[in-house]
Amino acid sequence: MSTSYEISADPARLDAARVHHWLSTDAYWALGRSRGKQDRAIAGSLNLGAYDRGTGEQLGYARVVTDRATFAWLCDVYVAPAARGRGLGKALVRAALAELEPYGLGRVLLATEDAHGLYEGFGFRPPAEPGRLMALIPE
Repeated sequence: MSTSYEISADPARLDAARVHHWLSTDAYWALGRSRGKQDRAIAGSLNLGAYDRGTGEQLGYARVVTDRATFAWLCDVYVAPAARGRGLGKALVRAALAELEPYGLGRVLLATEDAHGLYEGFGFRPPAEPGRLMALIPE
């Protein structure tokens, strides 16, 4: 990991207002998400932040929804535009997977529109039997 930033799962360090702003205004999957909904998502998840070592400013975020026994959903991986290109996205994914490793989960899922190559580098691949997956999506 670069010496210019650190990754932490300490929920007290999260800048929830910043995370909400990033996701609700700049992340295609969360555009318009309300602050209340984002705060509930944070409260019910394992959260990781990427922070500048010098200033403590939050530079990135990742969230994992998990039962810590059988399943996890990696989501809301985001790096501030000014901090992109420094490996923070990869560091956040690596840290999230390391947090999950002790649980011996049977499955970690995610969805992406444009970062398949990034996640393939961590071993993610399309499901072997996509016909088994279903989603309940409100209209």
